[in-house]
Amino acid sequence: MIIRSWGIVMITKTINQKAWLLVLPVLLVVSLNAIIPLMTVVNYSIQDTFSPGVFFFEGTKWYQEVLSSPRFHSALGRQLLYTGIILLIEIPLGVAVALAMPRKGPWVSVCLVLMALPLLIPWNVVGAMWNIFALPDIGLLGYGLNWLGFDYNYTQQPLAAWFTIILMDVWHWTSLVVLLAYAGLSSIPDAYFQAAKIDGAGSFAVFRYIQLPKMKRVLIIALLLRFMDSFMVYTEPFVLTGGGPGNSTTFLSIDLVKAAIGEFNLGIAAAMSILYFLMTLLVCWVFYTVMMRGEDS
Repeated sequence: MIIRSWGIVMITKTINQKAWLLVLPVLLVVSLNAIIPLMTVVNYSIQDTFSPGVFFFEGTKWYQEVLSSPRFHSALGRQLLYTGIILLIEIPLGVAVALAMPRKGPWVSVCLVLMALPLLIPWNVVGAMWNIFALPDIGLLGYGLNWLGFDYNYTQQPLAAWFTIILMDVWHWTSLVVLLAYAGLSSIPDAYFQAAKIDGAGSFAVFRYIQLPKMKRVLIIALLLRFMDSFMVYTEPFVLTGGGPGNSTTFLSIDLVKAAIGEFNLGIAAAMSILYFLMTLLVCWVFYTVMMRGEDS
């Protein structure tokens, strides 16, 4: 739009918001898919039922029981420990592998395909594969460790079960961090490296002052994705160990399913689900806020 006033020509741009109408159906479907199950769980978390269609209002009773339960605290502690170990291993390892990958030539495609292969395998298949792979008698990993002199049996030893689950997750999901870090490294202009070479900067200085700052955004995405995935992990450890031996690998997600399906304690399970959801949401928000502090400055 052109506006002429007192001999001055001003050009203003009209913003068309009608494009949101194309996205509205998708937003509506996603909202319904998210809100309806959430409201159903909230309904069960404040009521009790003994037969279909008969409900009794309980208020915050189930929340109080969950928060005061040693079982909940133990499962949450195991979940946080598992998530912390996964992040400490996979993020540095993924960055290191991305730095070692070639930037040009035919080997780039080969490396990218190899990195993407573990991500294409379904979660339940990964658990089943590692279940066979880690068996102490016939599995390649289990038999090999015992042959080397290690007393390894993940079906009876809690430490061995933790080692197997962590190793399985590192094998399955480090590739995601590698691909994200490699994308961040590939987007850095060559002018930065040329200037560093002229200044005589070493490899560590290039990584510290050029590569790491330029990868900040993709590393934030990698950290958030891996936190959410590892904090809500269920299928792989359940297929591999079923939460055992004992309760040593019964994470919060597995304990939640046991309460809902195994024990049919819908009130406890619903309250645990809401608390689980709120904890994940809160930690993600805090983590993102801290990581993005000073980003706009």
